[in-house]
Amino acid sequence: MKTTSKLILGLALAGSMLAGCAGSYYVAEQPVEPVYTRPVAPYEGAVWVSGEWSWRGGRYVYTNGYWTRPRNNRVWVSGSWERGGNGYYWRRGHWR
Repeated sequence: MKTTSKLILGLALAGSMLAGCAGSYYVAEQPVEPVYTRPVAPYEGAVWVSGEWSWRGGRYVYTNGYWTRPRNNRVWVSGSWERGGNGYYWRRGHWR
């Protein structure tokens, strides 16, 4: 009986952790991106990583972009709003 209870508890905890990894939170309308001026590149060859939307406190919150060093043989792909069956969700930017 104890083994079964521990197994069920373990599976429930694992499932709840995986549910948090999904990361697709839908909204009826895309939030408006704030207007800000991109600063001048701090050095030659710097790559601009565009701003990102993160889900916090039941809503999307915008974080400004930043300059960074390029990664070897990689390019930055900016995040974008995607339309799904339940509204819009943010697809995060990534290195490709």
